[in-house]
Amino acid sequence: MPSDDRKKSRVTLLDVARHANVSRATASLVIRKSPLVGAETRVRVEAAMRELGYVYNMGAARLRAERSHTVGVVVPNLTNPFFAELLSGIEAVIDSAGMVVILANSGDLVERQDMVMRRMREHGVDGVILCPAADTAPEFVERVGEWNLPLVQVLRHVSEDVDYAGVDYAAGMRQAVDYLASLGHRKIAFAVHGPVHSAYLERIEGFREAMVSRGFDPGMIIRVPYQTARIPASAHLLFDKGEEPTAVICFNDVVALGLSAGLHDLGREVGENFSLVGFDDVAEAEVMRPRLTSVSTGPVTIGENAARLLLDRLIDPMLPPRRVVKETQLHIRQSCAPLAVTTL
Repeated sequence: MPSDDRKKSRVTLLDVARHANVSRATASLVIRKSPLVGAETRVRVEAAMRELGYVYNMGAARLRAERSHTVGVVVPNLTNPFFAELLSGIEAVIDSAGMVVILANSGDLVERQDMVMRRMREHGVDGVILCPAADTAPEFVERVGEWNLPLVQVLRHVSEDVDYAGVDYAAGMRQAVDYLASLGHRKIAFAVHGPVHSAYLERIEGFREAMVSRGFDPGMIIRVPYQTARIPASAHLLFDKGEEPTAVICFNDVVALGLSAGLHDLGREVGENFSLVGFDDVAEAEVMRPRLTSVSTGPVTIGENAARLLLDRLIDPMLPPRRVVKETQLHIRQSCAPLAVTTL
């Protein structure tokens, strides 16, 4: 093959998209002659294709049309019960479509995530539902797009050019702060853990905005260990900064369960002289005593939404990127009490 032909064969659709200053999804729509693309954008993309010598491989496209009836699901943490509930929602929808799920754990590591995604591709899955590992770069999902592998982001997002199913974390934080404020609490802490990602940032910002809107101090944020077994021993962090909170909102229910044990060890009784709110409302919230007040994110429903997005994408690859963001609901149980009762 002449050297010029070899160079042209290496030009990818992502190269075309960058040259035309559009997303890869938009460039793909141009190739498929979708009416969703404006005339000016179409002209710019087609010009970039000519300039770079991009050639659309119709044979490969036909091969990609063949289905394996399998869907990959990649999550960052299999020890968190939230992901078990998420998976049940995904499987219910995927099973009803006559397909099966292949599950993998990234361990929240981008290197492992890269390997897992390559294996998914090698096994010929029809598409992937991915909860991106922390520090995942937008270029990663663009590269997956180059594989022509349909992808849906779930819970976390790194690109607006790819379908996303999630939840309104900020609204959940407002509900938790508003409820505690209605009980008279003003000194409210937020206990976080784990790596930083979009869901982490949205929770943090939601907490701060809700506190500031009420004139409360938004700075009472503590970081507890990521390892579940070490969370109880970290409860003292709530009281090490001088001004003690009377309530705490937790990053998730795993943190809430750990801090409940730690507060008990410190002589603070949840629901009596200290108030505690979880986040996610997994099944274990009913098992804890006192029963845990928690912001329900509906992981089963999120999983169902993600699966439907992927099935729609498999049916019509030309659909524009979509976002399905679920509302939250505060489930009030027994772990909070009015300030008049909780004050020591």
